[in-house]
Amino acid sequence: MILVTGATGALGTLIAEQLADRDDVVLGTREPGRVRGPLPVRRIDFDDPRTLTDGFTDVDVLLLISAGYGEDDTVITRHGAAIDAAEKTGVGHIVYTSLTADGDHLPYALPHRWTERRLRSGAANWTILRNGLYAELLGQLAAPGPDGRLTAPLGDGRLAAVARADLAEAAATVALDPAAHAGRSYELVGERAIGGADLARAHGPAASYEPETLARTRARLDASGAEPFQVPMLLGTYSTIAAGFMDRTGGELRQLLGRTPRPALDVIAGQAG
Repeated sequence: MILVTGATGALGTLIAEQLADRDDVVLGTREPGRVRGPLPVRRIDFDDPRTLTDGFTDVDVLLLISAGYGEDDTVITRHGAAIDAAEKTGVGHIVYTSLTADGDHLPYALPHRWTERRLRSGAANWTILRNGLYAELLGQLAAPGPDGRLTAPLGDGRLAAVARADLAEAAATVALDPAAHAGRSYELVGERAIGGADLARAHGPAASYEPETLARTRARLDASGAEPFQVPMLLGTYSTIAAGFMDRTGGELRQLLGRTPRPALDVIAGQAG
């Protein structure tokens, strides 16, 4: 049996759609009532170890979607609890959605690297999917205002953004045949790096890109009501892209998909529409 955690999140929902016709897949979430679709659901709450022991019973493959919504120590505790429970209940293979290696300068990289290390030293077989940053996220971070101006502190930096749906398809592919991917780490980034000017063009001729400073963005985020841990996460994302650390492209996503990945600009343009 395959169990997919994070079934109510954006990535988990897309993975569930990929596997919807299977009779050997179950979804896990802390809010089972929110799940829509044909697959059975178990309550899986990383903050409640009892749900992990019960939820991982009879599971052969765990597709562990990162619980990255929190401070580092919170995320590490959640991932550690999930892996401990998986090993105790006899899960044979864990597929983990991590972060691209080029993201080590991002504020949220540490829990991913800790989890990778824990998996490598553990009892279960493992596969690590080092996901690039979503095209959808970039579209949100640098969306044009009502006047068509796209203001963001991206400088001249570029991002090898990737469509969330492609990452979901790749994760489903690996989960269905984990033995073929045991002990592998995949760098799943886009095949073209895009920057602020590219984003503006994707929004049409009326849009323009105007870089702004991190200080100005910080003031805007502080006034938005964002959670305290979210402000440095977002600023760190902007800063890492602007400094040129996220522009390396790759072809491993194409290998897993067996086709050309969706162009990030097409995803962003469709999101705007």
